[in-house]
Amino acid sequence: MSKIVRVIQTAKETTDRLTEKDPLIFLPDTSGVESELINIYDDLEYQEMEGFGGALTEASAVTIAKLSEAKQKEIIDAYFDPEHGIGYTLCRSHIQSCDFSLGNYAYVEEGDRELRSFDISRDQESIIPLIKNAVTAVGEDFRLFSSPWSPPAFMKTNGQMNGGGALKPEYREAWANMFVKYIQAYAAEGIDIWAVSVQNEAKAVQIWDSCLYTAEEEKDFVRDYLGPALEQAGLAHVKVMIWDHNKERVYDRAKVAFEDQEASKYIWGICFHWYSGDHFEALSAVHDRFPDKKLFFSEGCQEGGVHLGSWNTGERYGHDIIGNLNNWMSSWTDWNIVLDEQGGPNHVGNYCDAPIIGDTKNDEIIFESSFYYIGHFSKYIRPGAKRIGHSKYTDKLETTAFRNPDGTIAVIVMNRTEQELPFTLRFHNNLAENMIPAHAIQTLLIK
Repeated sequence: MSKIVRVIQTAKETTDRLTEKDPLIFLPDTSGVESELINIYDDLEYQEMEGFGGALTEASAVTIAKLSEAKQKEIIDAYFDPEHGIGYTLCRSHIQSCDFSLGNYAYVEEGDRELRSFDISRDQESIIPLIKNAVTAVGEDFRLFSSPWSPPAFMKTNGQMNGGGALKPEYREAWANMFVKYIQAYAAEGIDIWAVSVQNEAKAVQIWDSCLYTAEEEKDFVRDYLGPALEQAGLAHVKVMIWDHNKERVYDRAKVAFEDQEASKYIWGICFHWYSGDHFEALSAVHDRFPDKKLFFSEGCQEGGVHLGSWNTGERYGHDIIGNLNNWMSSWTDWNIVLDEQGGPNHVGNYCDAPIIGDTKNDEIIFESSFYYIGHFSKYIRPGAKRIGHSKYTDKLETTAFRNPDGTIAVIVMNRTEQELPFTLRFHNNLAENMIPAHAIQTLLIK
């Protein structure tokens, strides 16, 4: 083990943005120090990380396409280059339209229950080129999962893609077959779909594309239609996830689906969002009850338009990621990777922030604090990394730790307080003293 600990830092009211600082030096633990410790226990192992990434939406694709080629390349490198960027490998896209599309659209014509008109040409305009750029940048480690916001309008009880409604029972088979056709159509484009979720935000009636499923309806759809359809098409390797909504009900939804053995055999895991609060303990409850199922953070963003220069946004990301990781999360995807200066485009005015804002009027890109906070995890906790044990002396610091496949240990320490805080990193009977500034995050690398 090296006696050097690399320190990567992002801090408010400084120029530090994923900046490498002077290294720490490990000294033998002979001083009897008891206070201000952060302990690392690398003989304790927990979940394995699948990866980090963001959503490749039509809004992101259209915004990026409006920028110059140099800015487009800068964005792709910033997100997907593991050395010069933050090393994304796992991305999300939408099946048919979502709120961050330019409008509602379906892959089939109205009333076509036989799916003869199935066509992904809308995706070929901007989304698929963006996905292909990401695939090229990442290589064979790239993974894409996809979620529907709504079935076609004619398949729903309310007759429209927006405003909730539910899938009509007589269209369950056709809708399951649309998942199959989507996966096959993307494969024909050279894009493998790694996973799907049944429905984005299955409890929410939204003014944009949305569809309601009770826990029983979602479970039955997977058991009786989606799972068998994928299997019969030779697509059983595509992972299926349920819920795709907020954490406050993640345990309840998991119980209904996973206690049904016939449904559960098709379901790889459960995915969740952050909009109803922390609820970290609910994730551990799911893991404790169903340890073979994966926990996947599939969406989060800062609502209410663009928040240029906000530091709270980055800290919100850091807090949620650490809390999720320490409660068994194994995959993480942000929402839109890029939005325009308004926080869109969005066909119902539901504007939000993104880690990179593309100023399409001035051909500029703006990196928000969230980009750097996410990077402290995605760049240094690589696919295949395993969470290891740790303890800390104060709840003023938020921490997690992972061992990467190459043996590097990454320890993330975040300080959301107004004070600089001291700590001593203790590992294998060695000590390294350090300080973390107010409103800062550090990644400490031990090799």
